[in-house]
Amino acid sequence: MFGIKKFFSKEDPAETEIVTRLNSYRSAIFPMGVLSEWILSITKDKSHYKVVIELPFAAQSQNKQLEQYLVTQRIKDVRVLIQTNIPDSYKFKKIKHIILVASGKGGVGKSTTAVNLALALRGEGAKVGLLDADIYGPSIPSLLGLVGEQPSAKDDKTLNPMKKYGLNTMSIGYLVPAENATVWRGPMASQALNQLLNETDWGELDYLIVDMPPGTGDIQLTMTQKLPASGAVIITTPQDLALADAQKGIAMFSQVNLPIIGLIENMSYFNCQHCGEKNSLFGSDGGSELAARHGVPLLAEIPLDLDIRIGSEKGDNIIERGDGIAEHYIYSAQLIASMLQLQSSQSAGVEIIFTDD
Repeated sequence: MFGIKKFFSKEDPAETEIVTRLNSYRSAIFPMGVLSEWILSITKDKSHYKVVIELPFAAQSQNKQLEQYLVTQRIKDVRVLIQTNIPDSYKFKKIKHIILVASGKGGVGKSTTAVNLALALRGEGAKVGLLDADIYGPSIPSLLGLVGEQPSAKDDKTLNPMKKYGLNTMSIGYLVPAENATVWRGPMASQALNQLLNETDWGELDYLIVDMPPGTGDIQLTMTQKLPASGAVIITTPQDLALADAQKGIAMFSQVNLPIIGLIENMSYFNCQHCGEKNSLFGSDGGSELAARHGVPLLAEIPLDLDIRIGSEKGDNIIERGDGIAEHYIYSAQLIASMLQLQSSQSAGVEIIFTDD
């Protein structure tokens, strides 16, 4: 697929069986299996076969699932190594995919989700940027532990992004005090976002995560029209009011023909520390029902968890911990990456309407 010679023998029955089984594997991440063109090499030493796969989307940690699947197919002693190489099809500058993270209302964990999705994609082998487009209430500096930090200038017209945990990030919060941004009128906010996007030296990125402002007003619609995005992820909670606002967000993106990649339900439930039971404090099944109604995936149901709040307030990278909470974001990131790859392979791209507003 990427012009690299493949090293495995079709004459070796074991190697042929490995390829056949990987082709037949099906999951949400691999809806069409592991394609033969992604398998770079299969080599054998004294103890096991080593399979090297190069994916056109970020899902490096899926190697364990593939190894487990091969075991169920009676193919043992196989080690799978996954590399990431996303095709050079740029949406904007040297950015291959722009993903909008949005919500119909504030307070549903949109910014926290945006940060953790970016960190998860980075952990899965991608080059990732994070744009804080929440002009009125920038949260990214706080969530990354960069409050008070300021970016350097590359030249008179270009800023260098702030770097943290391997992410290239930019936020109005790095440039002006938060209390000043809250009094901006819509055109001023739109211009500020335009400058952050266009006057930052992002470098080459596989994914740019954009933390959108909450709501579905004119400013959000204008921003959506100006960003050449691949798709949007809607964040909600199980509460009826949040779901009603999430519905408005879906309608807004439909107006500009932007695909909804999926929904993420935050505060989905609370795990009791004493009995271990799940408690649906804010209702249940709201996110799944909304997703089903619109024919989009429910990417994750993330619990109400104290570690998320504490880690976010400290600016920690909770993805690195690899615990149950991190797994929700990692799996969501893999799903998003897989869906964008499938979308790219099926069409030439999504047409976004640009305006002069």
